[in-house]
Amino acid sequence: MRSIRPSFTARRGRNTRRTTSPLPVVALAAALAFTATACESGDAEAGGEATASAAAGGEGKITIPDDIKDKLKEHGIDIDKWKDGAWKQWDKDDWLREAQDYINPIIEGLWDPDRMRDAEDPDRGVDDSDLSGDQGVTDPTPDPVDAQAVSPAYHANAPEAGKVFFDSPEGTMVCSATVVQDPANPGKSNMVWTAGHCVHAGKSGGWYRNIAFVPSYNDSGMSAAEIKNATREEVAPFGVWWADWAQTSDQWIAQGGATGGDGASYDFAVLHVKPEEGGNGKSLEEMVGSALPVDFNAPAVPEVAGIKAIGYPAAAPFDGQKLYQCQDKPGRLSLKTSDPTMYRIGCTMTGGSSGGGWVATGSDGQPALVSNTSIGPVDSGWLAGPRLGKDAKVVFDGVSKKFAGQ
Repeated sequence: MRSIRPSFTARRGRNTRRTTSPLPVVALAAALAFTATACESGDAEAGGEATASAAAGGEGKITIPDDIKDKLKEHGIDIDKWKDGAWKQWDKDDWLREAQDYINPIIEGLWDPDRMRDAEDPDRGVDDSDLSGDQGVTDPTPDPVDAQAVSPAYHANAPEAGKVFFDSPEGTMVCSATVVQDPANPGKSNMVWTAGHCVHAGKSGGWYRNIAFVPSYNDSGMSAAEIKNATREEVAPFGVWWADWAQTSDQWIAQGGATGGDGASYDFAVLHVKPEEGGNGKSLEEMVGSALPVDFNAPAVPEVAGIKAIGYPAAAPFDGQKLYQCQDKPGRLSLKTSDPTMYRIGCTMTGGSSGGGWVATGSDGQPALVSNTSIGPVDSGWLAGPRLGKDAKVVFDGVSKKFAGQ
């Protein structure tokens, strides 16, 4: 992700550290220069060209279930025009925004190796000098912790980790994400945890498009140069999984934005995915062989010995192609006295790592997901993520129940 320094920017996916857009930043009384860490974005025009080419390369195939066709019609969207590239139109009136309006038809072949490799992570950061401790509880800024490369094969060392790709008005974006357990489908989960800013633009926009998850992206740890000549199977060894449903918090939809930290305490999202091509009848969890439980009674900071954050940082000095992690004892970051206090750790990961899972010992003594990367400073050094509680559980349960038994 590139470091972007406008005031109050949030990170998103690929072009959000939110790779396409930086991590969402908190609006404090002082003018903070927060940036979103998890997302990064690519060139809008280039992304459009790549999409048209990919669609053609996929023999013009597009999978649109009847229920999605009906929903598109309800919003006056022509299916044939959508297939021919109308999804690239981001007019305000056509940008579906409400929670129940999520639509994501599968376009086979769209996410080819070139398009995935070129997705960027625009990192947005916060100026630590502007952080005051007078709004809720905020601990001293943590010392930077150097991100450590995860040894390939990534699937052997972090099988739940992967990348989320999506399209936004600014171009092709990327975030990080985690395969999580689904209590309604034990052992057969198709659920993925990421950041809200990786699926929805927040108060100024609507749902992003062409959202897909690639578990164990670049599993063998190829360099960017090597990936240029790699096959899709080498880049996405466990396939490309399209989100047939996405859900984020009402607070993120109402408050979140590309600039500023509003909504950061609620910057989480859950995807339900299905394979682009068959999947041999297996669920995502069966395909990757693992899924993390989510702990909605995440321990308070004094009770946490350490948290591990994992993701695919894309802004310099990283290039978004390799998996990294940071381990640190968390502190507290409070953006608003009215919002839940966030976890904060020292970590040098940059944009593109947004949405990546934070793992700690859960309430049952086993490893569990307790947060996700949401925001970080302009010059890196630390990351912050929401502490998962009842609001996060509402989002999670909504997706689980929607696909119970499927």
